Amino acid sequence: MGPALDIAAMSAWPQLGITPGPVLRVFGMRRSGNHAVINWLARNAPEGRSLFFNNCTPGRKPFETYRAIEIDGVRVAGHGGNPVKHAAKAGDGTMLMFSYEDVMPNDRRKRPVSVDVDEAAISHDVVICRGFLNWAASLLKKVQGNEAFSAPQRVAIVLKALGGYANMLELAIAETELGVVVIRYEDWMNDAAYRAGVLGRLGFETRDDGLGEVQRYGKGSSFQAEAGAAEELNTLDRWKEMKDDPEYKIVMWLAAQDLALCDKLSKVYPGDAERLVRLRQDGTAGKAPQNNSAQDTAPAQILRRN
Repeated sequence: MGPALDIAAMSAWPQLGITPGPVLRVFGMRRSGNHAVINWLARNAPEGRSLFFNNCTPGRKPFETYRAIEIDGVRVAGHGGNPVKHAAKAGDGTMLMFSYEDVMPNDRRKRPVSVDVDEAAISHDVVICRGFLNWAASLLKKVQGNEAFSAPQRVAIVLKALGGYANMLELAIAETELGVVVIRYEDWMNDAAYRAGVLGRLGFETRDDGLGEVQRYGKGSSFQAEAGAAEELNTLDRWKEMKDDPEYKIVMWLAAQDLALCDKLSKVYPGDAERLVRLRQDGTAGKAPQNNSAQDTAPAQILRRN
């Protein structure tokens, strides 16, 4: 027997022509392990059946603006595929997922994140979060691989993303009150009991507890492009690999001056917040660098501490 169908949802998805089972809307900042977690959710969907629309455009119709479609964890189409055709292949009762990157459901915008979607028919909003030091290291490493960006542009890209990251922290802080399901990437990587608990909150049984293969969206890992299995990734220590990078030091020093960000971070990732506070307090503590070079002022020893 498949999962019981929600009668209220039966007319909520005319864009797809099917009546799905559970519906997950997934949010995450780039380089937060989004696709590893999403693939794991697909593998643990009821009966192993899933239909996934990747990286939809916020403020638009999600099933017209996705970047790829997957059925049961296998990519079947890129942008411009026929969503109705692929939904028909997935069939009634399949778990439906659609994702957004660099946007959160609490962003203040004039239009809803998902246009023409009945939010009452969404079973769960899922937010994937990652610790600040490792997330910033992975994002910066990723943009450093694009020769079209200058050093100031690379730093600006990471700093611009801080607004979305702060919104993510707000959701993690008020997870229970807001009714969202937050998945902390570090705990998800390390703790089988944590993964089982997340599945329980979603109403899923554990079907496949493995971390799976490295997903190739965004060209895979920023640091280990050839890694095949998620277990091979050293994702929890990326900040150590970047601690002596001048651009990373600039990002860390500037982030440390954002008191509101540090306050939110202290409630979700207190270890990361402590490092930023020490960085702010040692040396300039919010003053402009003496030699106009933030990278020379940011004390490297702060980032070296465990």
